[in-house]
Amino acid sequence: MTGYAPSEAARRSGFSLDTLRYYEKIGLLSGVGRTSAGRRVFTDEDLGWLTLFRCLRDTGMPIAEMCRYAELARAGDHTTGERRALLVRHAERVEDQMRLLQRQYDHLREKIRFYDTLG
Repeated sequence: MTGYAPSEAARRSGFSLDTLRYYEKIGLLSGVGRTSAGRRVFTDEDLGWLTLFRCLRDTGMPIAEMCRYAELARAGDHTTGERRALLVRHAERVEDQMRLLQRQYDHLREKIRFYDTLG
């Protein structure tokens, strides 16, 4: 098992040290190990969770839903259906946002083309 100092976990995950502490405090990230001196040590499994949290956060999932997903995952395999449903709902919201962004992007490009014609 590989262990990572908090600074290395932050670098690898793209989260700040404050965010890592916050995620641990609210229970989103649980079971982070400690050295005999009390310093946190992150595992590859922790980094896997952080990769998922990065994806969910970057796509706009609220913290409460991220916590619910993590809670369900820790509860065991009998929650796979509920976890899947949560991710499906989120993916649908992401798709809606992508369609909106595409329409807005197209509008911006149209405006830029207008200004290009003005010379």
